[in-house]
Amino acid sequence: MEALDIARWQFGITTVYHFIFVPLTIGLSLLVAVMQTTSVLSKDPVRKDAWTRMTKFFGSLLIVNFGIGIATGIVQEFQFGMNWSEYSRFVGDVFGAPLALEGLAAFFLESVFLGLWIFGWGKLPEKIHLLTIWAVAIGSTLSAYFIIAANSFMQHPVGAMLNPETGRAELDPSQGSLWAVLTNVTAMAAFPHVVSGAWLVAGAFVTGVASWHMVRHHNRARDIGLETPEGEEHHHAARDLYRPVVRFGVIAMFISAIVLVVSGDFQAQIMFKQQPMKMASAEALCETETGASFSILTVGGPNAFSENCDDVTHLIEVPYVTSLLATHTFDAELQGVNDLSAQYQEQFGETVTDVHGQEIAVDYRPNLFVTYWSFRLMMGLAAFSGILAFWALWVTRGKGDNARTTGSKLFQWFAVLSIPMPFFANSAGWVFTEMGRQPWVVHPNPDDPTIRLMTTQAVSGNPGWMVATSLIAFTLVYGVLAVIWFQMMRKAALKGVPLPKRDPDSDELDTPTLSFEY
Repeated sequence: MEALDIARWQFGITTVYHFIFVPLTIGLSLLVAVMQTTSVLSKDPVRKDAWTRMTKFFGSLLIVNFGIGIATGIVQEFQFGMNWSEYSRFVGDVFGAPLALEGLAAFFLESVFLGLWIFGWGKLPEKIHLLTIWAVAIGSTLSAYFIIAANSFMQHPVGAMLNPETGRAELDPSQGSLWAVLTNVTAMAAFPHVVSGAWLVAGAFVTGVASWHMVRHHNRARDIGLETPEGEEHHHAARDLYRPVVRFGVIAMFISAIVLVVSGDFQAQIMFKQQPMKMASAEALCETETGASFSILTVGGPNAFSENCDDVTHLIEVPYVTSLLATHTFDAELQGVNDLSAQYQEQFGETVTDVHGQEIAVDYRPNLFVTYWSFRLMMGLAAFSGILAFWALWVTRGKGDNARTTGSKLFQWFAVLSIPMPFFANSAGWVFTEMGRQPWVVHPNPDDPTIRLMTTQAVSGNPGWMVATSLIAFTLVYGVLAVIWFQMMRKAALKGVPLPKRDPDSDELDTPTLSFEY
């Protein structure tokens, strides 16, 4: 395997691994902020205590996830210099600006105020302390925005010109410079989609964890007996502590679903204009069609796992849907993979000079198997969240004393099973986004294709054994971190929230402090 392939594997593995933590941090920081806001604004001391407990419970999980996310995120930037130095040389003047803003503005904002939030319980005024968690939520969202702006330049370069003397892309005031990069239409479409995907991850996480404990306390109350003091405590824990959080997570999932659908529709139209090859590959559409169908199931022959279109067979199709997604019309013409490949060969050439100075043939088709199925996994895995949301609403229906909880073990385990599904859906979406852009690392803007760079031109000139060594090392270290992260999250999640107790002298509730006992 060549250094280019190993470098791509390494970047893909580390990126997908890092993105396990990113959406949960973005989404959970917002949900924890809303939980604490609910607590601060509550006049009823019992309700205030319940939401404070949940804020600290899920806040503890947020802290664990944030810490691992930092460790894995730093590696991402190192790789630009290690394995992709030619890419860094080509776009460094442009790409570095949003990355610097992400570090100096967004990351420092969320990390500093997260520290204030952790150590400020009982020390800062209540409302000032509330502002610190909102600063964390805003900082994590801003961080996502700047990263997406940088990535969107790779998808649709704007605000820059190609310097013919240095062969580098440079910010150009006449093209809008940094402002154009930050307001790139591709970024404007991708940002709400990514952030709402993070909300879905956090909503499913909160709903899944709270549902597990709700069922556990429901069954414990009935095993002990509702007429006993201990049974009554568990009954109130299921109904008054965990049930509201289950429904809160469901609301977050519904809001995220609406934003995901609207922003995804906008992204599809942009993709059709900016990267028609990615649109064709998402459907494995080999030949140009008018009124293109959307295939639910497609199979291939011996070359199904490559860029070859020859053996692709669509078994189940829904007529006109792909054209509708691309243009909001049923009779739009979509160019096929083969026609687009021939067009690009004529426009950009059949060969390219790689980093070693050798002329190599170019295949403008991405891997059809990966793009086709990652696109469908992105949508299909999100369906688990939809089922969980409606099921959770049904089993927790009712108000006041008639509010219901459930002891269903089936629901309990489905809720837990649904927790990782939005994580996988988010990862599949990014795999589609990046793999569908191949063979470009900087895809040419259709209006001005002068700024462009192929992946084979972007890699460093390192020998294959060196890249393989770092790949093995990172994989082993990340494997250990994954085990540590999972065990810490599992232990903290299973611990749950201590049942409320009242001080016999003051009659005050024993609201817990933020726990670091991992």
